[in-house]
Amino acid sequence: MTYKKRKRGGGRFVQISEMMQATEAWATLKPGPRALYIELKRRYNGRNNGQILMSCREAADLINVHRNTIPGYLAELQARGFVREVRRGYLGAGGHGIASSWLLCELASADGKAALMTFRTWRGKQEPVTNIVPIRHSRRAGA
Repeated sequence: MTYKKRKRGGGRFVQISEMMQATEAWATLKPGPRALYIELKRRYNGRNNGQILMSCREAADLINVHRNTIPGYLAELQARGFVREVRRGYLGAGGHGIASSWLLCELASADGKAALMTFRTWRGKQEPVTNIVPIRHSRRAGA
């Protein structure tokens, strides 16, 4: 078997750019939201950004967590600028649920708008620096 034949049909993969991984928003992101982002990106096919459908229950099954943890993960991804909710999910006619539509901010949208890249400007909360006063001892160590 030649190299090219083994190479053909290797399957799809999810690419996370080095530029995105180098941001503070990604570096400080917890593993749960990272896994959810990867699952959202798996649904991107090259032309459906802004129309990526995923419900909370479906996401919970994909990353093997309880369904009540997913809204927190999505909120964190939105707050850091990785995803944006384009259309909120709702209960449709006849009791069938319609999943939310998501936009990946690192990619151009399906209607041709440029990538938002809002995660590049995210900064974590900085704790204020306080003046550290050295402790004064009343006794000397050698006395």
